[in-house]
Amino acid sequence: MTKPVASLSLDLDNKWSYLKTHGDAGWDQFPTSLPLVVPRFLKLLRELELTITVFVVGQDAALPENHAALASIAADGHEIGNHSFHHEPWLHLYSRDQLSDELARAEQAIQGATGYQPVGFRGPGYSRSSTLLQVLAEKGYRYDASTFPTFLGPLARAYYFFTAHLDDEQRQQRKQLFGRMSDGFLPLRPYVWRLPGGEILELPVTTMPWTKTPIHLSYLLYLYQYSPLLARNYFRVALRICRVCNVSLSLLLHPLDFLGGDDEPDLSFFPAMKLSGAEKVRFVGEILAMMRRMYDVRTMRQAAEHFRPLARQRRA
Repeated sequence: MTKPVASLSLDLDNKWSYLKTHGDAGWDQFPTSLPLVVPRFLKLLRELELTITVFVVGQDAALPENHAALASIAADGHEIGNHSFHHEPWLHLYSRDQLSDELARAEQAIQGATGYQPVGFRGPGYSRSSTLLQVLAEKGYRYDASTFPTFLGPLARAYYFFTAHLDDEQRQQRKQLFGRMSDGFLPLRPYVWRLPGGEILELPVTTMPWTKTPIHLSYLLYLYQYSPLLARNYFRVALRICRVCNVSLSLLLHPLDFLGGDDEPDLSFFPAMKLSGAEKVRFVGEILAMMRRMYDVRTMRQAAEHFRPLARQRRA
């Protein structure tokens, strides 16, 4: 029996980008967790024989001290996507010229560090705008992956603001962090954004059909810290419902899915950071193995090529 196609990706947010969004001092010294997290997830992916898409931040690719870690990702055969240059979750406030420059700077840095020219994009914090989609289409990108169809974005943002050190201007910048309430009405299946003079395929981050609750690894780890059994069963149910509803699974990973509080005490404001890095890696391995048993897991680019002929159009 042929398995349905699924995609797997990782947003390679670095330590400095988390501190920056949280309003913490010292981010502009660009502290990094890449030398720790990259070998961890590459080792796990080799063991599971999975090839995924890693969305890289241009600022990290521009720093020579990160080149070895980033080059190792490409050397293992993983697709490299564009995750912006400055990792600012307020791209919807950027002008067309600013967006063009942001993408171009990231592309140049990523290609210099990895040899890979990105054809896919995900906005930091699921930030997007119709202008951004238009610029992506004009630059020849094959897909965007910035939508997170859930109603819980504002709730996650409220929790984040409660723990953050932000002034009123910074809160205003981040007012669409993790998405809008209306994003819960967006489709779960891949679709094509119809734009003036062009179009681009959208590959949404999958949420639970009907309820639109998250199923990505960071959410599963949040459940895991209270009940490992609940987290495992929740994901099993999500997989079955996606299969029944004919929803293609696009699962999202983050570096903090591989790092515990014992690795990065400065990031303790994130949920599930009371877990150790080793415990997180074991659980992520379980989840990905479960996904692999039920799905033909591909990179985002491969999934885009598969779903593009089947996708319906939607006005941006």
